[in-house]
Amino acid sequence: MSAENSPIKPSRSPRVIETIEDYESQDTLIKHVDISIVESEKRANGTLHVRDHYTVYLIDLKVTDPDYNLVQSKISTIWRRYTEFEQIHDYLLVTYPHCIVPPLPEKKVLYAWRKSDTTDPEFVERRRAGLENFLLRVASHPILGLDDQFINFLQQEHGWRETITDSGYLLQAENKIKSLSVSIRLKKPDPEIESVKNYGKQLETNLGNFLYTRSKIIEKNYALCKLHANYGKLFSEWSVIEKDMGDGLQKAGHYFDSIAEGIDAVAEDEEQLADQLKEYLFYAAALQQLAHNHEAMQRAAEAAHDTLESRIQERSRAAAGKAGLMSRLFGGTDPDIVRDQTTRALDARILLDQQNIAQAKRDLEEFSKKAAIEIEHFQKQKDKDLHESLVGFISLQVKAAKKNLQAWTQIKECLQNMP
Repeated sequence: MSAENSPIKPSRSPRVIETIEDYESQDTLIKHVDISIVESEKRANGTLHVRDHYTVYLIDLKVTDPDYNLVQSKISTIWRRYTEFEQIHDYLLVTYPHCIVPPLPEKKVLYAWRKSDTTDPEFVERRRAGLENFLLRVASHPILGLDDQFINFLQQEHGWRETITDSGYLLQAENKIKSLSVSIRLKKPDPEIESVKNYGKQLETNLGNFLYTRSKIIEKNYALCKLHANYGKLFSEWSVIEKDMGDGLQKAGHYFDSIAEGIDAVAEDEEQLADQLKEYLFYAAALQQLAHNHEAMQRAAEAAHDTLESRIQERSRAAAGKAGLMSRLFGGTDPDIVRDQTTRALDARILLDQQNIAQAKRDLEEFSKKAAIEIEHFQKQKDKDLHESLVGFISLQVKAAKKNLQAWTQIKECLQNMP
């Protein structure tokens, strides 16, 4: 479907973006406002006996540029459910198929190292941070952040759901799902898009394996560190019956306790770094979605070519007087008047088919140009963010190991200094 025929109209058209430099120099919403999610709150629907519990998040928006007039008010706050974040996310996916839409944080607990659910306070807090990050990512995008529906999402308290539903994105999303469910192999797949799709799959696999391994290691490490509290208890109890060795044993016991207590902060910090990696786990899926969108457009272009070829063959049969039902059933040829009418009608259809092919080709070329810039920007952003996250993760392990080494060194000194 071409942009002109789409039921959804992008809100504003920024100046033409032809290079990554154009992309990065565009004006964005985040340059004029501050966006944060300042708190979360648990609520319930239903009767006393049948309650539906859910969490809402308070979005705080402040305009930092006094001359900026694309938002309704200079300061506003609004509560939103996670399902509403899903709605604006899905809308952006459908409306801007050439964009790599920032992902939402996980809906369910993934790669957890201990049991928790979506109502767990720690999970809710991490989701709050993830949703805030989603808003900041979108607001930093030169196209997505300036969409009217997104700006209304940040400020419009009443009627926003009805407005976005009326945009027609649900119907287009349903059609897209149907098209993706039809497995049709492309005649000439675009090698660059194939490369992007395969990279997205590999990135998703590698990050998934990394997060799974991390969850197993922190689970065992947490249990091991907590076991050191047994040493602490033992040495403290032992110190009671020792006269000369008592002080040393008691101090050593305190250091063992510090090892057991210190793992809580390490696990919490590591979980935050894991969330940063999970973002790119979901970004990998967004990258594959962009490739699928390109494939859908290419399938439409190929289908238009197939239609034209069939129409030309039909026209040849008509010109030979072999298009009519009677001629096909009993042989012979169609009367001249029937032949002329049929060929003229098919000529008109062939002309329309050629126009459709030309439009499909233009749409595909335009999509490819926009997608290439999105992919280039994504790669730069991904390299920077993953580099920081991985270095932060390793630095955390080094810091934790040094802290435990220091505790063991102090334990050794306590024992060596005993009479």
